[in-house]
Amino acid sequence: MMMMMAALLCFCALISAVCCAPLIETQPEQVHVSYPGVKNSMLVTWSTANKTESVVEYGLWGGKLFSHTAEGDASVFIDGGPENRTMYVHRVTLTDLTPAASYVYHCGSDAGWSDIFYFTSLNESVSFSPRFALFGDMGNENPQSLSRLQKETQMGMYDVILHIGDFAYDMHEDNGRIGDEFMRQIQSIAAYTPYMTCPGNHEWAYNFSHYRSRFSMPGHTENLWYSWNIGPAHIISFSTEVYFYLEYGLDLLFRQYDWLQADLQEANRPENRAQRPWIITMGHRPMYCSNDDGDDCTHFQSYVRLGRNDTKPIAPGLEDLFYQYGVDLELWAHEHTYERLWPVYDYKVFNGSSEEPYVNPKAPVHIITGSAGCREKHDGFIPKPRDWSAFRSTDYGYTRMRLINGTHLYLEQVSDDQYGKVIDQMMLVKEKHGGHAWR
Repeated sequence: MMMMMAALLCFCALISAVCCAPLIETQPEQVHVSYPGVKNSMLVTWSTANKTESVVEYGLWGGKLFSHTAEGDASVFIDGGPENRTMYVHRVTLTDLTPAASYVYHCGSDAGWSDIFYFTSLNESVSFSPRFALFGDMGNENPQSLSRLQKETQMGMYDVILHIGDFAYDMHEDNGRIGDEFMRQIQSIAAYTPYMTCPGNHEWAYNFSHYRSRFSMPGHTENLWYSWNIGPAHIISFSTEVYFYLEYGLDLLFRQYDWLQADLQEANRPENRAQRPWIITMGHRPMYCSNDDGDDCTHFQSYVRLGRNDTKPIAPGLEDLFYQYGVDLELWAHEHTYERLWPVYDYKVFNGSSEEPYVNPKAPVHIITGSAGCREKHDGFIPKPRDWSAFRSTDYGYTRMRLINGTHLYLEQVSDDQYGKVIDQMMLVKEKHGGHAWR
């Protein structure tokens, strides 16, 4: 009898293992949404350990639950570490959405479904006044700003999240498990609000393979550079890392530069600039900063700003390009601090006036917001600010931005160290946009 009981227990345990293991390995996780750059659409991305179908069931908030079904596909991602861990990254695009409507959804397959989440589809109107949270350099360890961002996102305070490079610290570590942990960590934000990204230096491993594979941005450049429209703005995301990791190919630098030039030309066509007057860029490493760490932005001969003359052919920088096409606002991270600059070009300040420096300025405005919190803690500043430095803080925190209309843009810095206190504010007013506005 004892032998029969033991055999029965072993059999039940085996059946349980066989039945339950696939369910765990096919359970969706790391859910996040992003704008695919196509009108009335939203892209849902998630991961599983084993291959499954890629399905999203969704419906309008308040309507019949899961009244619609969309299917997509999964791509295999193999981490470059010694274990060669494999995961499946699923992507499903939801189309024909009602603009500015709230939707409830879950994702997965009959082998396992995610929790229920919700999002609001993009308001396609050029008169829409979108609200952003923006930051860079947030890791698994010491993600100081995360809990406040989680709460504010789920309160509906933001229409978009901009993460300006450096994730997890680092996504490739422990054979990609640190990346998995980070993507689970931001699910509480990114499953509800579009999470738009650009690469940073901490994504360097295996030719940025984790960044390229885990996120889903518009275009066909594996998330390295792209642009999209929202409200009265054209937003451009690009990689500063092409100036530093030349071992991955100098051609990337020139391909990106050519794409940036073509995209800016298109955005500046009179009919396009009239509809989307604001042009905003986001890239990880700044052109300017007054930090004390010797980074690229601390040098006059910044690679990002002026390019590189040690390459063949010589690599062009970005300051002249952005100035020529009238970029209004340049968002950066990398420095684990917050810094707001006066309108600046070629190391010279071009305020609108002494009384109202941000009213019709004669050069782009730069914001550095890399203090969301990571294991590397804070960076420091040089004792005396540069002439173009308007405000600096070493507090952990993040930035809020509101595109009020075609002429007014509001920005504020939140200090998490000071329990959510707003420590800096700026209203940028532009009655004219484009390169001619500098004259």
